[in-house]
Amino acid sequence: MGFLGSLLGIIGFGIGIPLGLLLGFLLFIYVEPGDVKEPISRPIHEFDTNSLLDILPEIPLWVKHPDYDRIDWLNKLLSDIWPYLDKAICDVIKSTAEPVFAEYIGKFKLKSVEFKNLSLGTIPPSIYGIKVHETNENELIFEPAVRWAGNPNITLVLKLLSLRITVQLVDVQLFAAPRIILKPLVPTFPCFASIAVSLMEKPHLDFGLNLLGGDVMAIPGVYQYVQDTIKKQVASLYLWPQTFEIPILDGSVGSTKKPVGILHVKVVRAIKLLKMDLLGASDPYVKLSLSGDKLPAKKTSIKMKNLNPEWNEDFKLTVKDPDSQVLQLHVYDWEKVGTHDKLGMQIVPLRLLTPHETKEFTLNLVKNTNPNDPHNKKWRGKLVVELTFKPFIDDSELFSGSLHGSRKREDMVGKGSEDVSLNRAGLLLVLLQGAEDVEGNHHNNPYAVVNFGGEQKKTKMIKKTRDPCWNEEFQFVLEEAPLKEKIRIEVMSRRTGFSFRRKESLGYVDINLNDVVHNGRINEKYNLINSRNGVLHVEIRWKEI
Repeated sequence: MGFLGSLLGIIGFGIGIPLGLLLGFLLFIYVEPGDVKEPISRPIHEFDTNSLLDILPEIPLWVKHPDYDRIDWLNKLLSDIWPYLDKAICDVIKSTAEPVFAEYIGKFKLKSVEFKNLSLGTIPPSIYGIKVHETNENELIFEPAVRWAGNPNITLVLKLLSLRITVQLVDVQLFAAPRIILKPLVPTFPCFASIAVSLMEKPHLDFGLNLLGGDVMAIPGVYQYVQDTIKKQVASLYLWPQTFEIPILDGSVGSTKKPVGILHVKVVRAIKLLKMDLLGASDPYVKLSLSGDKLPAKKTSIKMKNLNPEWNEDFKLTVKDPDSQVLQLHVYDWEKVGTHDKLGMQIVPLRLLTPHETKEFTLNLVKNTNPNDPHNKKWRGKLVVELTFKPFIDDSELFSGSLHGSRKREDMVGKGSEDVSLNRAGLLLVLLQGAEDVEGNHHNNPYAVVNFGGEQKKTKMIKKTRDPCWNEEFQFVLEEAPLKEKIRIEVMSRRTGFSFRRKESLGYVDINLNDVVHNGRINEKYNLINSRNGVLHVEIRWKEI
């Protein structure tokens, strides 16, 4: 019986499975369930807010905000020109980053930093909406909402001692809300002289960082630290009212903003600052700068363990647009180790000043410029400053063809060394346009060094060329006209790879500034000393206050 029962069980299993599958298939095909209903179609305007959010989790800004416009045509345009835009952006990144890399070569045993690969990939950013502001100024302002989940190929090679370290940036995601200002509008193509970019809120940036075969961002704690650091650094540089300005038209067109005066700032004192140290004190100092200015911020001295410090220190800042620029004042608590704590900040629009009149401001310090931030209601102390805006003498008055203007200029030239020029402060502007036929014995990576009044300023380095074009301007604020002084400009070359000589001189020139003061401007080409055929093209201007 046992054997017979097992045999019948096997036969029943073999027959039952096919019959069951066949019966199930026939039921599925020919029998319709009675509880299935046709879906109900409803117009979208009948849905409530929660239902809409479930259906459309990513609602574009042009749907949520009526002041944002839909611009599918611009996304199509970006998609078509992205391969060419990618190359142009990468060239800008490379030319901007290389001088920064060059500053670190030789430090920390670092021999070189180079781009192995630099491409933003094949996926262009998307614009989810754009808002245009109407103003009475000679400018165009718009705010796009940008999102980008790209596939860039950005690889850096660091040579550290004998090691070759490769760092790769992957899986980039960026969400940003920039404000883009095209100003000033001019009758010369492309009809605006510069692009000023600032961020209206902190950007969201997510990426991977491959180092030595592993993703550094996957290490616990590193991801959040890097995210916070990037947001703070980007916000400190580009969050409104800070701007990043990209010149489009050069100075020869006469359309870019030129310095119009000097802002004299006297940081007087602070009152009842926050206590940041364990012993109930702070070590405050002040950083000050003008919005839209690429120069490093100026700093006061540090007052140790003092909540009511007095500085009485004077600074001079170059003003380009008193109608739109603001003075930014940041008070910090100095720390011997680590980052310095921010005690507070405040801004002063320059349009509040009257030329040549000194005005004192007592400013309530806040955390940031957002008026809706509840942290700004907390007491952070006060800062007292004195401001004086001294505009330059208008060029049209100095070089006017009228009798009055000519006599004024002649009087200035005749009395210049005794009555006028020696007693006037001013601004010396040095524009290094480029050089020709400069040649080194070991390498040709030219950059220019300007030495004047104990200060030294450098242009960017341009690789592998004998005819560099820098088009960079430097400024020197002087207490009196430099009638008897000279300025030295030297063209140097620095190696980028292996070489026995790291730097070498390609020639120099010394320029007397007497003619610059009396004529207001020179624009000449000078034969370089200690150079076979090298020529330097430089423009120097003197602006009196």
